[in-house]
Amino acid sequence: MSSWSKNAVVASALLLSAFALTACQQGGGASGVNLGLGGNKAAQTAEAPEGAVLESELRAFCPPVTLREGTAYFRTYEKGADGDDDAVIYQASIADVTRSCRYEGDNILMTVAVAGKIVPGPKGRAGTINMPIRVASLQGQSVLDSNLYRHQVAISDTAGATQFVFTDTNVVVPKSTGQAARVLVGYDEGPYDTP
Repeated sequence: MSSWSKNAVVASALLLSAFALTACQQGGGASGVNLGLGGNKAAQTAEAPEGAVLESELRAFCPPVTLREGTAYFRTYEKGADGDDDAVIYQASIADVTRSCRYEGDNILMTVAVAGKIVPGPKGRAGTINMPIRVASLQGQSVLDSNLYRHQVAISDTAGATQFVFTDTNVVVPKSTGQAARVLVGYDEGPYDTP
């Protein structure tokens, strides 16, 4: 018998044993042993410790977060030299976006994170820069909320790229939006008092 055949026989036997144990537990059985495979409902419905993530939360809907088209890059030029490649102070780019969600009352509370890098241009210099990052929640095409942040990043090395992470912990989406809700992020030069 080949080693592949032996492995298949062993795997089949283990799978059959697991099904047999599950069937015994679901029937209530006389053994009183709870292997977590069913049967003892009291143990399964016990309250989770504070701060623990429930299975229902893991399976719950979390609105997707995506990069808004055309907003992945941002350049800063020397004053009066917009569009001149030789006058670029720095170029920033967003490499990745992600989110996490938790349910509270009638709302989905989201933490949205943006990761990227800043590359100095020909006129690059050390110092602190402000990047305009917008986070907007939508239901279909309707804007639910939109915030424009000035994210500060310290640039100490003008020879290489500087990585950054921006986090917005204040994104709130009503549960009533259903699965039509989504979040867009990207660079936005403002003005800062507009949605």
